Amino acid sequence: MTNHNQTVMVFSVKPANANPVFRALADPTRRAIFEELTRQGEQTVHALTRYAGVSQPAVSKHLTVLKRAKLVRHRRDGRETHYRARPDALAPMVDWLNLYGVFWHDRFDQLENLLKRMDP
Repeated sequence: MTNHNQTVMVFSVKPANANPVFRALADPTRRAIFEELTRQGEQTVHALTRYAGVSQPAVSKHLTVLKRAKLVRHRRDGRETHYRARPDALAPMVDWLNLYGVFWHDRFDQLENLLKRMDP
């Protein structure tokens, strides 16, 4: 009987940090709005409504979700509200993905070592 040593990784990322970002960007319209703000810079709700091809109330709801996830900032200028992307708010998602990158890198290293031991 062979004893196999297994490495168990414990992840220290708090899912609550990444969840709002994942949830906000899961919707294709919100993702498109965020990408548009990232590419084009600050824009008004009216400009985003023309871009998104959905109603102004729908765009406003999407922007509210993006604000809650801290993915956008807004400022008022008279009757207009201007929004801009906050790409730095993607950090919890990037951290989560990096942890899984390390996890899979370690797994592939373990597989490579196993295959080398099996090679005659």
